[in-house]
Formats: sequence, C-alpha cells, structure tokens
Amino acid sequence: MKISLKIFLGYFLLVGLAAWFVLYVFVDEVKPGVRQAMEDTLVDTANVLAELAANDVKTDTIQTGNFAQSLIKYQSHATKANIWGIKKQSADYRVYITDTNGIVTFDSANIALGQDYSKWNDVYLTLKGKYGVRSSPAVLGDEESDTIMYIAAPIKDGSNIIGSLTVAKANRTLLPFIERAQNKIIRWGALLFGLSLIIGVLFTWRFTRKINALRDYAEKVTKGEKAAPPISSNDELTELAKSMQTMRSELDGKQYIQDSVQHLTHELKSPITAIQAALELISPSMPPEDQAHFLAQIKTQSNRVQTIIQNMLGLATLEHQQQLQHLTMVNLNDLIQTQISHLANKAALNNIQFKFSPLNAIEIQADTFLLGQAIYNLLENALDFSPANGEVIVATESSQTQIKLTVCDIGSGIPDYALDKVFDKFYSLPRPNFSINAGQKSTGLGLNFVQEVVKLHGGSVTLQNNSNGGAVASIIIPI
Repeated sequence: MKISLKIFLGYFLLVGLAAWFVLYVFVDEVKPGVRQAMEDTLVDTANVLAELAANDVKTDTIQTGNFAQSLIKYQSHATKANIWGIKKQSADYRVYITDTNGIVTFDSANIALGQDYSKWNDVYLTLKGKYGVRSSPAVLGDEESDTIMYIAAPIKDGSNIIGSLTVAKANRTLLPFIERAQNKIIRWGALLFGLSLIIGVLFTWRFTRKINALRDYAEKVTKGEKAAPPISSNDELTELAKSMQTMRSELDGKQYIQDSVQHLTHELKSPITAIQAALELISPSMPPEDQAHFLAQIKTQSNRVQTIIQNMLGLATLEHQQQLQHLTMVNLNDLIQTQISHLANKAALNNIQFKFSPLNAIEIQADTFLLGQAIYNLLENALDFSPANGEVIVATESSQTQIKLTVCDIGSGIPDYALDKVFDKFYSLPRPNFSINAGQKSTGLGLNFVQEVVKLHGGSVTLQNNSNGGAVASIIIPI
C-alpha cells in the first residue's frame, strides 16, 4: 500500500471517528435539551397559573370562575404564530386541577373531570410539597405512542396546600424544532466532514508530492542522470534532500576518482610510451631529418597528453555540475554559425563545405559557452570523418516544445560494434584514410562532453548511421 493511501486512510479514520462522535453527541442531545427547556417553561407556567387559580379554588368556583373563563378564551382565541419558520396553529396546553385528595375538579380538556389522579406522580408529589412531574404515553399502555409531559404546582391558601394544578403539553409539539435542529446539525456536520476530507486530500497530495520528488531524485541519481535535489517547505524533507545530495557527491567523488585514474592511466600509457621510444632512439649522431621526425613525434604526443589532461579536468567539472549556472537567451543559428567559422580553416585543408541555411531565428535559454563547445565537438567530429571535397550538412528545426539540431556527414559511417560505445568516455574510432588525421584517434572525450552538456540542458543526443551513408548526430533540447 502506498504511503499516500496510508496517510489518507489514517486521516480519514481520525476525522471520520471524530465527526461521528461529535454528530452523535449533538444529535443525541438535541431532543433531551429541547425537552429540558420545555420543562423549565412549564414549571414557570404551572406556578403562575396556580397563583391565578387559587382564589377560585378557595371559593369553590373553579368551574365557572375567572380562571376557567380565561382558559376558555385562550383556547378559542389562540394566536397563530411563525416561530423561526415553524407555524403554530393551536393552543397546546392542557390544564387540570385536583383537590387535596387528588380528585380532578377542573380539566380544560374535559376528559378527566371527577377522576382520581392521586396516584399520578405530578399530583401525588405536589400534594406532599415536592416537585411533581411525569411523562406518560398519550395512549395508556402503548409505549410507542407520543408522550405528554405533566408539570404540577401547588395551589396554596397561605402556607396550606389546597390542591394541585398541572400543565400538560404533548412532546410531539416539539418534534418540528427537534427535527430542524437535528437536520441542521447533520447538514453542517456533513459539510464539515466533506471539507475535512478535501483538506485531507490536499494535505496528503502536498506531502506525498514532496516524498515522490525525493524518490524521483533518488532514481535519477541511481541511473546517473543529472538532477537537482527537490526543495521543500518541510524542514525535515529539505534536510533529507540535502543529505541525499551530500551522499551522492561523496559516492560520485569516490567512484569518479577510481574510474578517472583507471581511464587516465590507460590513455596516457600510449603517448608516454611513444615519447619514451622516441627519446631512446634519438641521438646526436642521427641525421637531422630523423631528429626532426622524432622531435615532432615527441611534440605531438606531448600535446596529446596535455589535451587529455585538460579535457579530463573540464569533463570532471561538468560531470559534477547538476544544473546550469549561467543561463542566457541564445540565438541558436548564430551560435552554430560562430562554431562553423572556428572550423573554417580545418575544413579548407580537405576542401570540405559546411552547408547551413537557417530559415527562422531560434531563441533558446542555454549556457552559451557549454552549448557552443558541444556544437563545436559535433561539427569537428563530422569533419574528421568526412572525405575530401565532401560536405557536412547542419540543420535546425523547432516546435512549441523543443528544438532539434542535426549534423550529417557523408563519410563511412559508424561500425555496428561501436554504435553503443561512441558516447563512452575515452572511446574513439581511428580516423579513416581519407581524413585529414588518417589513422589517428581522438581523446575519446568529445562526444562524452556533448552528452553531459545536453543532459544539463534537459535534452538528449544521438549518433547513428544515416540511411544515405555517413552518420547523423542529433541534439534535442526542450524549450
């Protein structure tokens, strides 16, 4: 399982449990909370009505007195109201009064007059001077039916309890408020849960994107590709990237020294052996022309040693460079024309023509010196393998995403065994007999240098045989 999925599932589980717990508690508390508020209101109502009914109870006119008439008017003229979007259409209170024995002497609903309510908690507890309250099913014996809350208050004559007054209200009248509150909590809870999931997805994506960048960097390092360590706002990830870069530099440095010493030893062996042989053979008694021949050979081999060392130093710097340092906007056609002019004299020695006819100006962001040197190496390589009176064709083309440079010669092409080795360090093919430097080998670093420069520019380079003869080198660089 990927780490991104693990992080998201962990976050989802945490947020899901928290959301479920909060919603469960809130929704579960809405109903008792509303009922508690209603009970508090009924307590005040019962006590106020008990005070208003006290005089009629004392004078035994509770059925016809002012209290009874007022309740009748209340029930017949109940005000319609819109309470926070919920319409109230009728009077919801039922009021009944009992004497000291618990016998109902007044009932606004006219359903229990004369009945004995002395055993109901609201009446029983109130007549004993305690808080009387009960909640009973609207249909006795049916536990599934709606419930009614009964709140009683004592009717007093001075300090003596002369009866009880109960206010009853069906809990169903509160259902619209309870359901609305629950629905609102659920809606907002679902919205909060959805936002939390979106935040979780964004957080997971942002975090794992940095980890994936580190993984890609490590894979490029493993393949030996050019890559800059990813930059992250996370301090730990930034430190990890820096540590990986340091480790890469250390490992590359050690391996590079080993490889370089081995290659350099191998490449220097041939010119040094030639110099030693010439020194052993040359003598004061030797004819001047022979002395000149061996001295020229010593000079040639010494120059070769110097070239190998200089190229090695330049290539070493290039290989350890992970990104370009001096980027400028370069006119590619002008840069190519400049490199062609540098090779004009060498081309003239064998009467070789460079054919380059740019159609449109191509601007590219590049390191002018490095890209120019890479183009020079390709042109010189094509020149070395071109026959006398031949030509080297140079062409450029561009699209919205990349530019392409091709250099074609009409020489003998590349042997099949060398096709996958031409970019290897120190690998070089002997120049053909028709070449200016027939039979000689280069340092074998030129094409490797080209490859490193193109990598730094984020592109690729290929060298393959042309179907019409000769070889064609192609550089592709993204724009």
